[in-house]
Amino acid sequence: MCDTTFKQLEKAKQGEEFDWETLKSQIKFDQDGLIPAIAQQFDSKEVLMMAWMNEKSLQETLETGRVCYWSRSRQNYWRKGEESGQVQILKSLSFDCDGDTILLQVDQTGPACHSGRRSCFYTQIVGQKAIITTNPLIDPEELYKK
Repeated sequence: MCDTTFKQLEKAKQGEEFDWETLKSQIKFDQDGLIPAIAQQFDSKEVLMMAWMNEKSLQETLETGRVCYWSRSRQNYWRKGEESGQVQILKSLSFDCDGDTILLQVDQTGPACHSGRRSCFYTQIVGQKAIITTNPLIDPEELYKK
């Protein structure tokens, strides 16, 4: 298909293949040119974090196999582990059915969260309480020591 869209892929059968260069133009980046990317540990399926990618960070991730995000706060590229040494190696990359969210299957070295925890999702709401479910693996002061 020359004009493949994510909508057209809904009817595709398992194993069918489509041209990535064509499909890439159909990715739904937001008004800032960003798309949410969820990182999940490839073997345990633990959800580690959510960050943002743009077209260039997506391309770099696919080319190098090391996950690169776009930092909205720093307005710069953020290669996971640059400062902390806690890298993410890409195992697979998938899009959701609408082409507006990325799922990264990664092999995460140590903590994924800047708080030093394995996952950024450590605050669980139970009734009227917010409960912290994990302790840091590494003190953030040590994690980002220069």
